[in-house]
Amino acid sequence: MAKNTGIMRLVYASQYSWQGFRSALVNEAAFLQEFIGLILLSGLSFFLDVSNYERAAMIISLILILIVEILNSAIECIVDRISDEHHILSGRAKDYGSLAVLLTILIAITIWTVILIN
Repeated sequence: MAKNTGIMRLVYASQYSWQGFRSALVNEAAFLQEFIGLILLSGLSFFLDVSNYERAAMIISLILILIVEILNSAIECIVDRISDEHHILSGRAKDYGSLAVLLTILIAITIWTVILIN
């Protein structure tokens, strides 16, 4: 079977991305909560007395949380697909993904705090 190239590759890639987004909203409670936070806080940022660069940093920090959350969810899906038995390495993989999300949230909080107190 020939691989799709050019515009068709982009069409299919967009469809797969959209499927992933919808699946994340439906199946991942943390992603849904963080997405709602992104929408609300991004909207709020337009009412704050901040520069466009600061606003961009604030919104990008929120998008970064979603990116890391979805990567964490992908790790969890793969681990759960391989086996439902408890294994120390499976636990570590999930814990590391969770830690990555936490660190990203702390980065976003720091960015918002530094911008808002200046």
